[in-house]
Amino acid sequence: MDHERSLERWRGKVALVTGASSGIGRAVALALAAGGMRVAALARRAERLAAVKDEIVAAHPDADVLPVVCDVRNEAQILAAMAEIRGSFGGVDVLVNNAGLGRHAPLLSGATEDWREMLETNVLALCVFTREAIADMRARGDVGHVVHVSSMAAHRIPLESGIYSATKFAVRSVTEGLRRELHAVQSGIRVTAVSPGFVRTEFAEVYHRDPTAGPRTYDRYEVLTPEDVASAITFAIASPPRMQVHEILVRPTRQPD
Repeated sequence: MDHERSLERWRGKVALVTGASSGIGRAVALALAAGGMRVAALARRAERLAAVKDEIVAAHPDADVLPVVCDVRNEAQILAAMAEIRGSFGGVDVLVNNAGLGRHAPLLSGATEDWREMLETNVLALCVFTREAIADMRARGDVGHVVHVSSMAAHRIPLESGIYSATKFAVRSVTEGLRRELHAVQSGIRVTAVSPGFVRTEFAEVYHRDPTAGPRTYDRYEVLTPEDVASAITFAIASPPRMQVHEILVRPTRQPD
């Protein structure tokens, strides 16, 4: 995809990407910076964020990238991060809510803290970022775009993943609820949910708490790359204002469910 041409309308505008230090978030930050957007890259790991900034600037020396360190489970840190972005960039025009995780925590035996971590990261933080970013978008002309990175688990329930799936079903509800709220106030802000299947990221290692889980999960057949998902997100953002790409499901060709 020619990011520079397709994102021309957003050139110089501000994108906030959460979970930007690796995987899908990193790929999205790279793609949006390539299209001329100013990027606030947010994650917990400062050294990884610095590496992402260096990578972007090496490819695009004029890129404007702001690394923002934040634990999304802490609302005070979210509000401080938003204040930092407003101070540096003036506000947010595009929000990509990518931060999220899964834990192997079945309903019959899972740890409450694992359930809480998924709910706070995948749902509550997403809602807080959305509220704050939309306040910026409405103040900056009532235009903008919110993208929620969901999951195919929002559309079916894998065995022993009931709580993780519940968080992603919640993202579907939040996405549609947000669309209706924006429509009710005649806003020009658009909202999209992107639900990937298997993507070669650190998700499996985190989910199973096992550094060997990646190959077992992703080597059975050819899975998606983070860049594949970033291209779907960029497509939605780059679509003309008259067109709202509300939901995208993208899975590996050989993924059975």
